[in-house]
Amino acid sequence: MSPVIDGIKIAQGFWASLRHLGIDVHDVARQARLPLTIIQESAVTTAQYFAIWQAYAHLIGDTATAAVKLANAYETAHYPPAALSTFHARDYRDALNRMARYKPMCPPESLRIREEADRCTIELEWLDDEQSGPPVLVGITLAYLLELGRRGTGRPLTAQIVEFSDSMGDVQVLEAYFGCRVRTGADQNRLTLHREDLDRPFASYNAELLEMLTPVLDRSLNEQPRYRTISEKVAEMLLRSLTRGRPDIQAVASEMGMSDRTLQRRLADEGASFKHLLAQTRHEQALSYLADPSLEIKEVAFLVGYEDQNSFYRAFRLWEGVTPANWRSEHMRIPG
Repeated sequence: MSPVIDGIKIAQGFWASLRHLGIDVHDVARQARLPLTIIQESAVTTAQYFAIWQAYAHLIGDTATAAVKLANAYETAHYPPAALSTFHARDYRDALNRMARYKPMCPPESLRIREEADRCTIELEWLDDEQSGPPVLVGITLAYLLELGRRGTGRPLTAQIVEFSDSMGDVQVLEAYFGCRVRTGADQNRLTLHREDLDRPFASYNAELLEMLTPVLDRSLNEQPRYRTISEKVAEMLLRSLTRGRPDIQAVASEMGMSDRTLQRRLADEGASFKHLLAQTRHEQALSYLADPSLEIKEVAFLVGYEDQNSFYRAFRLWEGVTPANWRSEHMRIPG
């Protein structure tokens, strides 16, 4: 199945960093059970993206070690434009805000930043809560956020506390890296920083470069495709599967990587239902096909997922109040 979010970009710097760590990138592709050509792909699907991260962690042998190793190995020179703008920000706060702002350009996760009292908390959230990313991806994301502050300020900054919802392997490795207590089994993946560190200026601040990068990144951000709702994804799947007969919710839910009860709940949250989406998809497609005079009505019935013409006639009467033949006759009439 095609995953929920497609077109995730993997920077070539990622592969370069793996080589720097002595990892054969083809071994990562093999471990992920992906074609070796995936290394040359500019964008991958969510499933492929997660598989690559899991394969990397498997080759390292420990989630915590994999996250810390990559955070240290990823060279600034290999940063993609959005990350480059954070490294050359005015101060740590500006860098983090830029990171959160431009994160939608590289899903599937988003960042939520809150400042209060003496702390700044950064929570990682998945754009699709039914497809949580692998722990190593969470680890490298939170590690990178601290690494950004360290590289930008030139200081050995530490966090107040780091929380992970999943097991992370050798927690001592993470505590040594973050310089604080690390908790697993938390309700949220969260990095808590010392708020005073956010005011620290970046030695790497480059106003001229930001003046060039910011308008380009903002334009790219505005051109990003809107994140699709569950209803839209279901409708798209129904459209693809109509000719295979009546699609059922179990099959669609399985294809989306969730149970049918979860899918029903998610659709209800959006004020929709599987039954309504199926009827709506069939209705819209039926009108589109009937507008093509080269298609016989029995063919239209098949194309919208009906095994017999009578069932299609009954459904069409409920939708339009007339038979398919009468609808076609009325709408194909050439005005005199």
